[in-house]
Amino acid sequence: MAGKIKINRIKSVLAEKDLSQKDLAKKVKRAPNTITRICNNEGQPTLKLLREIAIALDVDIRELLVPTK
Repeated sequence: MAGKIKINRIKSVLAEKDLSQKDLAKKVKRAPNTITRICNNEGQPTLKLLREIAIALDVDIRELLVPTK
């Protein structure tokens, strides 16, 4: 059985920025458990939320995604 495929890098970017998932949840006005699910790749954000996260973290939206090439 294959492992879970990583689709986003939000958890990594949070670590790089020294921020918690709770900090991000407050910045984007979402429930902490929503951010936890996204960080654990148990769910994926909508494009709108992904954009809000990129703005909150002050990164290019592409930095939040795992490269396909």
